[in-house]
Parts: sequence; C-alpha cells; structure tokens
Amino acid sequence: MAAKLAVFTVLALLGSVSCQAGYGGYGYGGGNPTPPTPTYPPAPSPPTPTGPSPPPTAGLRVGYYDDKCPGAEGIVREAVRGANDGIKAGLVRLFFHDCFVRGCDASVLLQPTDANPQPEMLGIPNLSLRGFGVIDAAKTTLEATCPGVVSCADIVAFAGRDASYFLSGYAINFTMPAGRYDGTVSLANETLPNLPPPFADVPRLKAMFAAKGLDAVDMVALSGAHSIGRSHCSSFSDRLPPSNTSDMDPAFAAELQANCTSPTGADNTVAQDYKTPDQLDSQYYMNVINHKVLFKSDAALLKSNETIPLVYAAALSPKLWKYKFGQAMVKMGGVEVKTAANGEIRKMCGFVNKPY
Repeated sequence: MAAKLAVFTVLALLGSVSCQAGYGGYGYGGGNPTPPTPTYPPAPSPPTPTGPSPPPTAGLRVGYYDDKCPGAEGIVREAVRGANDGIKAGLVRLFFHDCFVRGCDASVLLQPTDANPQPEMLGIPNLSLRGFGVIDAAKTTLEATCPGVVSCADIVAFAGRDASYFLSGYAINFTMPAGRYDGTVSLANETLPNLPPPFADVPRLKAMFAAKGLDAVDMVALSGAHSIGRSHCSSFSDRLPPSNTSDMDPAFAAELQANCTSPTGADNTVAQDYKTPDQLDSQYYMNVINHKVLFKSDAALLKSNETIPLVYAAALSPKLWKYKFGQAMVKMGGVEVKTAANGEIRKMCGFVNKPY
C-alpha cells in the first residue's frame, strides 16, 4: 500500500501530461575491443548552491538554424534515419557521454593528435561509443550546404533526439534548442570522474547528476535509455553466479551467465533490455521492478525511497515517462554550453580548427 501511495504522490506532483516528446552508462554497441578495467575516482559531492541558477538552456533556442541554415535539422534526421538500431542506440549514449564531460560541446568527437594524444574518446568509458560516422556524414552534408554554420555539438544533440524518436516508434518527439559552440579541449582523464559507473548507488548517482545541474527525476528518466543497446558482461559479472550476492532474479542471472560464458575468454555482450532490446520504451522500469536488470546502478533505483516511486511511476505510465525523458534530454543538452567566447564552429568534427 505504501508503494502505491508513493506512486500516486509522484504522479500528482508531476501532473497530468500529454506526450510531447539514460543515461547511457556503460552500455555497448559492438564492434569494439574489450575495455580495460577502470579505476574510478571517489564520488563527487553535490555542488553547493551559490544563488539562483540560469535556465539549463540559457542562450539556446528552438529553431536556431531556421534562418541560418534552413533544413539543417532535417539533414541530421535523415542521417540518423539510415543508421541501424545499434548505431541509433549509440547516438543516444554519445549525447550523454558528450554532455557529462565538459558539457555539450562535441569534445567527445575530437580524435587523437600529436598535440593531444589522449582525447575523451580514448577514455575507458568511451572506448565502446558508436555513431561517429553518422555525425561525420551529417556534418559533411551541412558543410556543403551551409559552410561554418552548424556546430558539431548541435549535430550530436539533434542526433540524440532523432535516435530517440526512431527507436521509440516516433513516440518520443520533442524539440531540441540549439546554438551550442564546439569546445577545443578534450581529455581522456576527465571521463572517469564525470561519467557514472555501472556499480554506482543512488547517492553517488545523485551527486554526479547534481554536478551537471540534473535532479533525481532527470536521472531516473534518463536511466530509461538502458532499454536499448548492449553491454559487456564484464560490466555486471560480479552480479552473476557463482559469486552472485545481488538481488537479481535467479533464472535471469542463470541465463545471463550462460550467454556470458565464452570458451575463449571473450567478453561477450548482451542486450541491456532482455524483453524489448531495440525499443526505447518504459519496459526498463518493469525490468527494474522484476529484478531483471544488468547493472548495480539499475538495481539501486529500487533501493532508495526517493527513486522507488519514480521507477513505479515510469512503469505504470509510459506516456508520462516519454514526456519526462524528452524534458531530461533537453535539460541535459544545456549543460555547460559553449559560446563564441569560448568555443568555435568546427569545420571537421574530429579536429579543432587550429592546433591545441
């Protein structure tokens, strides 16, 4: 009864909504080598408020390119449309991983150079990222159409939105403000301190999201991105037999163990959502409730009085979750946005316009 009352309380607080519209974690898209075992830094403390904060999307606006480069958003959407579901899932994750390190500035796209041999994309959490080819294809078309106008950061944001749209069967449909500039700094050693690890508990997750201006509602909504994509077995092997001390459903754990077992010792991959693996939907939350999720960070959502009602609300009202997911994606897209004062519009997404 207490759980039901909590759910109804959350639904009342969030209000009745109409559908107008993960975090990425350590999911995997395939085609990449097994990442080495990371050593994580201590959990950050929540930031200390210093007064009223500006809106997360300050300086950004919907339709930013309507007069600067008409059709720009359509070009990105067509590039995303042609990708397979695995790449689309990778694009949602790419947006998250970009925004959580130095803000949404396309720093995750910068390739190694002699001047900077260890950019973000070589950070351990980013070794399995996918979707770079889609971003580059969209950028090539946009540069031919409107040279020097559309930032790579905005392309990543549009692609994350569009991938969500296609993977949800067009049900998650929201507008994405634009006007971001591209960053010029990208450091691999900044990935582990900023990207939530798969073993994080709720206090650590809350602290890492709060450091980016996102709250528990945003965190739980974005966790729904774990309904798409794949994960390396090494990311959750400590939750499987024989050393299993988790609350994972025993039959589900046994099935995962069978799928993860490899005679060659290869780090196999499995779908993050066993039931609807290629659909961005609220099934993830039912999986959490049924103890059929991969990561400790997924299971942790059912162990906090703050997140339990949010999980149940998302599971019981898919329409509500879709709306909140779109809201959280837009809010995340406003994290540490660069401007003309501290950024640029890159000619090629993998390289800054001038040497570091």
